[in-house]
Amino acid sequence: MERRIAIVIERGDILLGGAERSVLELSAAISQLGFEPEILAAKGQANSKNIQVLCPHRPGKRTCYFTFRKALRRHLSENHYHLIHSVLPFEFADVYQPRGGAYAESILRNAASYQNRFLESYKKLTAFANYRRSILLRAERNLCEQQTGPTIVALSQYVAGQFRQHYGIKDERVVVIRNGVKTDKTINHGEADKLRSQILSQLGLGEEQERVFFLFVANNFRLKGLAPLIGAMQMAASTRAARPAYLIVAGRGKPHKYRHLAKKLNVQDRVIFLGPIRQIQNLLAIADVAVLPTFYDPASRFILEALAANKPVITTKFNGASEQFTHDRHGRIIDSPGNTTQLAEAICYFTDTNNIRKASQSINEDNIKEKISISRVAKELVSLYESLLQKKGRE
Repeated sequence: MERRIAIVIERGDILLGGAERSVLELSAAISQLGFEPEILAAKGQANSKNIQVLCPHRPGKRTCYFTFRKALRRHLSENHYHLIHSVLPFEFADVYQPRGGAYAESILRNAASYQNRFLESYKKLTAFANYRRSILLRAERNLCEQQTGPTIVALSQYVAGQFRQHYGIKDERVVVIRNGVKTDKTINHGEADKLRSQILSQLGLGEEQERVFFLFVANNFRLKGLAPLIGAMQMAASTRAARPAYLIVAGRGKPHKYRHLAKKLNVQDRVIFLGPIRQIQNLLAIADVAVLPTFYDPASRFILEALAANKPVITTKFNGASEQFTHDRHGRIIDSPGNTTQLAEAICYFTDTNNIRKASQSINEDNIKEKISISRVAKELVSLYESLLQKKGRE
């Protein structure tokens, strides 16, 4: 008999973003390893037999933490699960896996992304004016302070360090299971060719012209470092480079401010905004290098998906995904998103196609794809489940 696992997430819709996509992909991988996962969501689409939507009629895009908590308590009292795995800070869970890292750290790094001392201080001071964020932060702190609280599964050592720093949590409460992605996604070559033609046309480039395409994908352009990246593109454009660098920007972020910045820095002919893209693998097939100079990311799916596609990557030490590749071998790790000089140097380095080829070969030779696969994550998580079930059996 398969053991039932309740996986708790606020919204069970794969189109909403990385956290939702990761949970659904992980659920599918776990189901192949002797467990029966069922996703318990406040909102979403119950378009699968293993998704239960508990607050479908509540108004708004979000559901109050306490409303969802009450609905969960009711559901759990009526249904049996061997373990409860939550991505939200509920103290009754067996496993707490915060997809966004520690709330305390996310507040600080979000403030830093404004790159203005006054605004940074203001954002820190007013962080608790956001009712929802303050409730989640308080719930997370209470969960960490409990002696018998859930095991915390961190997506990276970066996230594990956040819980030690902000909440003083003991090492035995934290398990690091690094983030992973599906590594066998199929490229639609017809769609990729259409995208390439669109990009070349908008940039005014011919098919045979020399160029290197740097790809940036995010929904929060400010937090993920698009402004310093455009600044670095200007520096790279004024430097002797092997080939011209062009930046492809994709995602649901609002582009107006960044178009204006590119024009102000006179690199508007080097930057293209595509808007939301549903199939990232088609865009990665066109790109030469993935770049995400983020102010904060527990473990970016975009960077991992780029590595899975054998693409060199550039990101910052504030991205937990940087732990899964080697600096100067598979890509570059920038000390700070505000260090535009270092970022520009990384861009210039990869305008040499020999450097791109060497990094891609190293990614393949070092079997990075296996290390970042969702199947590896599922195996490590199932091993944790087994140990927790054994512990429960002894109590």
